[in-house]
Amino acid sequence: MSDTTIAKAPEVKSFSPPAPNDFSQPVVRRKKSALQLLGEVLDHGGPGYLQFAITNICNADCGFCGFARSKFDPRARRSVTLNEAKLAIDTAVKNHIGYLLFVGGEPMVHRDLRAMTRYAAERGIHPMICTNGGLWNDENMRHLADDGLTSVIMSIDAHDVAKHEDNRGLQDVCKKIKRANEFFHSAGIQTTASITASRLIEDYEKLPPFLESLGFKSCTFSYPLTSLASSYLSFSDSGLVNYSRDELVALFGKIKAMKEHSGFPVVNPSESLDEMQRHLRGEKEKFGCLGGHKYFYLDWNLDLYRCHYWEKPMCKVWEWDDSKLIRDGCTRCMIDCYRDPSVLQFSAISLSDAWNHLKKGNLAGAAKNIFDSRNWTSIKAVWEDRKWIKGV
Repeated sequence: MSDTTIAKAPEVKSFSPPAPNDFSQPVVRRKKSALQLLGEVLDHGGPGYLQFAITNICNADCGFCGFARSKFDPRARRSVTLNEAKLAIDTAVKNHIGYLLFVGGEPMVHRDLRAMTRYAAERGIHPMICTNGGLWNDENMRHLADDGLTSVIMSIDAHDVAKHEDNRGLQDVCKKIKRANEFFHSAGIQTTASITASRLIEDYEKLPPFLESLGFKSCTFSYPLTSLASSYLSFSDSGLVNYSRDELVALFGKIKAMKEHSGFPVVNPSESLDEMQRHLRGEKEKFGCLGGHKYFYLDWNLDLYRCHYWEKPMCKVWEWDDSKLIRDGCTRCMIDCYRDPSVLQFSAISLSDAWNHLKKGNLAGAAKNIFDSRNWTSIKAVWEDRKWIKGV
């Protein structure tokens, strides 16, 4: 695998080549006190979230993804180096990132994923992995658990083994996913099924028993994407995800019905599903996206974007600081991994805004933040997802 990137970071005074990794002992995570967490919320709204695409190489061949191995030009393969990843992690810490999700392509193909995971954990970030599960084995699962991995997201495309594996082009991947769930649950690491809402799913009511048979205890839905302007390629104009507006409105209704009827934990907040239906109908939306303010996408070229959707990067990762932050209430897209947490974190951001108004003597501004009716809606969404949030 190539570790070549298009752009190289300039020399940064605060960053020097790291010492060789010591994998001899499990990472011991230092827990923050409630007072520390409250201080972070008041100061800047709480921990942020970074999706870091460490490679654009993938071993799968999904019908609704531009990273698919049969579609992707091998000459365009790019991966970050370990030193670049450590620079990115150091910069993320300075910018209040608490959760780092390694994505790709397929992040498990990167030879330095273990070292990156350990380094993030040692720097106080919660490292997470989003994977198709095709490369799991007992050794790498055990190592990543020792390296401080805190959460695993695994892709599921259907409520049938054959359909899922045929779309992924990964034979026996469901057996590997089931084994991974068994291992990570025994290790106290939360796993979540990430389900792309597509035409491969004939009946949403059949999903919960199938997920349970694979060992999942929660799921999240990835909303179908047919175009993205950033470097991220997890989209397609395939008929599997190319829905009309009315079909999408109905699709979100099916997800809400499954969530209500099955009792199976669905991470997408009910309010966020309602919000996506408002988006599709052209109605006024209640929650602007926090992408570019608390949530970010970083690619293999070390370009930092506010989210997958935007065409222009905010900056190179080493240029990232408070002056680059964007907060404009954007509602351009319906990408779940930015829109859903924007509902969940709204009340924390509102509290931070109120606190900072008070420090400046702006009582009217503080009161406006405190009495915003959306705070209660956000708090209800957090309560709805409280078990999953605690597990992450």
